[in-house]
Amino acid sequence: MTVYVDDAVWPWRGDRWAHLMADTLDELHEFAQRLGKPRASFQDKLSGCHYDVNARMRERALELGAVAISRHRDRAQVRAIIQRARDQAARRAP
Repeated sequence: MTVYVDDAVWPWRGDRWAHLMADTLDELHEFAQRLGKPRASFQDKLSGCHYDVNARMRERALELGAVAISRHRDRAQVRAIIQRARDQAARRAP
């Protein structure tokens, strides 16, 4: 399984932000924990289950083995990652 991080292009609070995503939610949560992201910062949205990471944390994620992905160049792959996460979240819902 793989963890992905997209381009840090979203401006917010004086920084640039990216999305940390993964093939499985378990893998996503484990990797986010290694980055020091609290579980409370997990976002389960229509845009896909993800954690927001700033540009510095994105670089750290890449050092830890995350795969760089572009929402512009890799659209089909990003859509597939988002759909897998939605499917997993739906199966876990009570």
